[in-house]
Amino acid sequence: MPYETGAKVRLTRDVRVTGEGSPGPLSLAEGLEGFVEGFTKGAPSGGVAQSALDEVERISRASQLTGFSAAMMDQVRQQVTRHAAAYAPGAGDRGGYRVRFVNGFVLDGVDEDALARA
Repeated sequence: MPYETGAKVRLTRDVRVTGEGSPGPLSLAEGLEGFVEGFTKGAPSGGVAQSALDEVERISRASQLTGFSAAMMDQVRQQVTRHAAAYAPGAGDRGGYRVRFVNGFVLDGVDEDALARA
């Protein structure tokens, strides 16, 4: 099932992360939640939506949000990412997803089979 930009998702399995300069094997744990920011193929990076998301994340990290405040920040994050949905490629594109996890980690290329709705 394709995920739209702004969808809240969670990992269904551990996802291995590799990259230049990493000190060793790193994995994101099954069950970690995040929000789909778009597709890794064909989606533009940066722009106003990304700047707004970065600001939302900065504010969220700077304060300890609980209950209603945390829910409001989730809604703001989803609204900002929905506005960027027009930039997503067509449904036939099998590229991976760009996901911003609740711990602040952003991962490009997450396979659809590694995600479930949260």
